[in-house]
Amino acid sequence: MYNLETCRQFYQGKRILVTGHTGFKGSWLCRILTLAGAQVTGYSLEPPTDPSLFRLMELEKTMDSVRGDIRDFAYLQKTFERVQPELVIHLAAQALVRDSYQKPVYTYETNVMGTVNLLECVRQFPCVKSVLNVTTDKVYENQEWEYGYREKDPLDGYDPYSNSKSCSELVTHSYKKAFFGDGRCAISTARAGNVIGGGDFAKDRIVPDCVRAQAVGEEIVVRNPYSTRPFQHVMEPLFTYLEIVQKQYEDRVFQGYYNVGPDDVDCVTTGQLATMFCELWGENAHWVNRHDGGPHEANFLKLDCSKLKRVFGWQPRWHIREALALTVDWSRAYLKGEDMLAVTDRQIREY
Repeated sequence: MYNLETCRQFYQGKRILVTGHTGFKGSWLCRILTLAGAQVTGYSLEPPTDPSLFRLMELEKTMDSVRGDIRDFAYLQKTFERVQPELVIHLAAQALVRDSYQKPVYTYETNVMGTVNLLECVRQFPCVKSVLNVTTDKVYENQEWEYGYREKDPLDGYDPYSNSKSCSELVTHSYKKAFFGDGRCAISTARAGNVIGGGDFAKDRIVPDCVRAQAVGEEIVVRNPYSTRPFQHVMEPLFTYLEIVQKQYEDRVFQGYYNVGPDDVDCVTTGQLATMFCELWGENAHWVNRHDGGPHEANFLKLDCSKLKRVFGWQPRWHIREALALTVDWSRAYLKGEDMLAVTDRQIREY
């Protein structure tokens, strides 16, 4: 079982660079790594939301935090020169589908050229031995079919966000074959499903929308209650990322392309998720269906994670109801003004 203790055995003292560290997943990841004793450097823009998990936990005081744009190759290069990282996890992205329709050029610059810049730095600095590029479950050409997408299925995201992450995958494949065939650095990608957990304040996401509504005593508005998505607690993929980075560092045979998502039982509609949230929150919480005719998003999407299970013996620890209950607990603690670093640390240790 890969958890904080097993993680510490490998990451203690390791120099690791995390891009996108001020975001929701990045903040959780950097805290896990800090607790595991790693020497963590983050490279990112300012936190993308206000409030933000990064600021609530005051992570700037606990790690080497660099404010930088992934599109700025020269500054990223200087950061690599100073830090000399052994391990790299690439999370920096423009990660919202709706924003990608409004800012397609920025989305492609960040998600495609940002990946190029990152891998070019890896190419130039032989200190790096293991790299993971985290993309999304939306990289696949979505046929709206019932079975989960496999790693060998065609890549071709529909909207600018999904398509730019497909391009990020292809950039990674090219760099891996063209420049790292000598085996000096192992490189993988992780195609991740939707994550939930405490501290996500992003707009246009179902669980943060639920929490915001409850904070002010309003009904929860659900834009598309019939879309099916794979939901998992944020720590499920994060510990999986860390295991991939470790295993391919120790043996290049583990490098590859991995779907990182929940079991089929945790692929639910947003309406089912909202109902479950209301049951867990109580206090007469309820939701309403209010489709707003927004831009195209896939209605049915899930992943086949059999490769991950076969290679790493992976199994989910927390299913959807447990993951949502932990998110509710964290959110209630936040609304009560509790010490959110302590609350987050407790959940990490419980995993």
